[in-house]
Amino acid sequence: MQCVFCEIVAGTAPAIRVYEDDDYLGFLDIRPFTRGHTLVIPKAHSVDLTDTPAPVLAGMLTVGQRIAQATRASGLAATGNNVAINDGKSAFQSVFHIHLHVVPRRDGDKLSFAKGMLVRRDPDREITGRLLREALAVLP
Repeated sequence: MQCVFCEIVAGTAPAIRVYEDDDYLGFLDIRPFTRGHTLVIPKAHSVDLTDTPAPVLAGMLTVGQRIAQATRASGLAATGNNVAINDGKSAFQSVFHIHLHVVPRRDGDKLSFAKGMLVRRDPDREITGRLLREALAVLP
């Protein structure tokens, strides 16, 4: 199956583009959480956080920051933004082309990303820390 975000980049699928340069594209989400909810993607296809080079992720965040600034300076009158990457199916990623969500927020908008989320305590933070340190030590 063809990647819908690659089709948007190619101009063969519709999108309301709000930002574009040689490497990145920002466009309005078709199922927005709030007015102005924008997706930022690299034009070159990569799947998720593990598949995307760090400089590309940094570029996405730079574009996302500009869009967040625009949500505050524009008639959208945002007073804040949620900025997120859903990494993998278990983290609710539904299009497998890396993308950054910029979700404008307004005081009192009542949108809740974590409604019903339970706060859990790690029964052994020392072991968890050791496991992560060991894994980080062997990563390239």
